Amino acid sequence: MNKEIIATSTAPAAIGPYSQAVKAGPFLITSGQIALAPGSGEVVGTDIAAQTRQVMENIKAVLAAGGATLDQVVKTTCFLDDMNDFAEFNKVYATYFTHTAPARSCVAVDRLPKDVRVEVEAMAIV
Repeated sequence: MNKEIIATSTAPAAIGPYSQAVKAGPFLITSGQIALAPGSGEVVGTDIAAQTRQVMENIKAVLAAGGATLDQVVKTTCFLDDMNDFAEFNKVYATYFTHTAPARSCVAVDRLPKDVRVEVEAMAIV
């Protein structure tokens, strides 16, 4: 099976040895996206709502670069640095999946890159 590396300037560049996404067969799998502004790489927002919006916009951009949309996402994995943010995270997250929500895992972690509050990765069918 061939794999295609997906890269776009409309989402933050990788900050380590990984690809923004990989397309393999019918799957498009994104790396975890955090609340970084495309171009500058600066953290966007300090609260969970603002950071979640930026994360989801980054996910949308990476998906688009690979020929997919949020409607094609079948699974996400979400990482929060504080599970007390779960309800507020869900409010923003739900606005991005208005037709049908994908399968999802959401876990609390001790720390995320650049000390952001949230990270999300996605798998889509293309």
